[in-house]
Amino acid sequence: MVRGKCLSPEKEKGRQKTQGGFRPCLCTLPSLLGGALADELQLPENYADEQQVQDWLGSFRGRRARLDPRCCRISQPVSETAWFAAGMDLGDFEQDNTGSCRLSSPVPELCRTEDCCLGIDEAGRGPVLGPMVYGICFCPLSKLGDLEALKVADSKTLSEAERERLFGKLDQARDFVGWALDILSPNLISTSMQRRTKYNLNSLSHDTAMALVQLALDQGVRVTQVFVDTVGPADKYQQKLQERFPEVEVTVRPKADSLFPVVSAASICAKVARDHIVKRWKFLEDLGDLKMDYGSGYPNDPKTKEWLAQCLDPVFGFPQFVRFSWSTAQLILDGRAVPVRWEDSEEEAGGTPAAGRGSGTPSLLSYFARREAPTERQSHRFFHERGLETVANL
Repeated sequence: MVRGKCLSPEKEKGRQKTQGGFRPCLCTLPSLLGGALADELQLPENYADEQQVQDWLGSFRGRRARLDPRCCRISQPVSETAWFAAGMDLGDFEQDNTGSCRLSSPVPELCRTEDCCLGIDEAGRGPVLGPMVYGICFCPLSKLGDLEALKVADSKTLSEAERERLFGKLDQARDFVGWALDILSPNLISTSMQRRTKYNLNSLSHDTAMALVQLALDQGVRVTQVFVDTVGPADKYQQKLQERFPEVEVTVRPKADSLFPVVSAASICAKVARDHIVKRWKFLEDLGDLKMDYGSGYPNDPKTKEWLAQCLDPVFGFPQFVRFSWSTAQLILDGRAVPVRWEDSEEEAGGTPAAGRGSGTPSLLSYFARREAPTERQSHRFFHERGLETVANL
């Protein structure tokens, strides 16, 4: 994958030869793009000089440039996940997709000097596949009208192309719009939910959202209002956030991503990031010739269920792309994977007693248990043969 830079040829018929090969006349750009694509990308009608074209291409650096290679010059290589936005490089998460990763845009200077509102939303809460991405977006209260003018909307109501186009607009508006993301891997989600101390998805979501608000405050953003798409009961969540951030006015609502533009913007940022992560997921496991046609990733999707069954290893389970704590995955594990009996597990009703619980076999944990009374140490035969004993006091 390369980043392309369009060159400005002189206005003459045909092409002008350069060091990089041939470059087209600007008047041929629409034909090279194709009519439908040119319409989709809103190619400007008047593109008489190089600067106009550079500005236009720059405004769409959040999209894959499906340009004919003849009108591009190879400049610098970029990763598969980094091409779509200069400020959203997913390379770090791509290198290690087993934990979490945080990304953020530069903070506009205006957000440090004026009161701001901040929206919170997530993408990928329900799927059994892929990460969950939490996003915030913030802008000055004085610029809310400009944000609304971008016509942001709930990401779930938009097509992928529309989301990327709107993210491109948000990226263009970086003089008054900022954002940040927390990417939580499937492995992190599952291990968190199945640890000994109960930590459910709602708690994980709440903590992630609060951490992002704190990040904005630590970066100097003057946050005075926070709007949140609820997770769980809205009133309890709002009270929790208000107690954590008493100086901020908090509003938690169901469907907030369709009610407040700043939440819609956060939703778009999170969804765009998740879409690209899922498409370019780097599997650590060798899946052989398994096709990556896993459907929507939601538990009730037949394609997703079929793919889960095909990628299951009977001993090692699922690849880390799968949230193994989801009930859909658990059912497949229970039915198709090799059963494992833990020696110190509870005795199953009507079954064979587990080790250490009436079976006569000591539990594995019994070897590490702290003994209540110290074991009496047997003296060496030298002392025994000579009738010598250890005394505590004289």
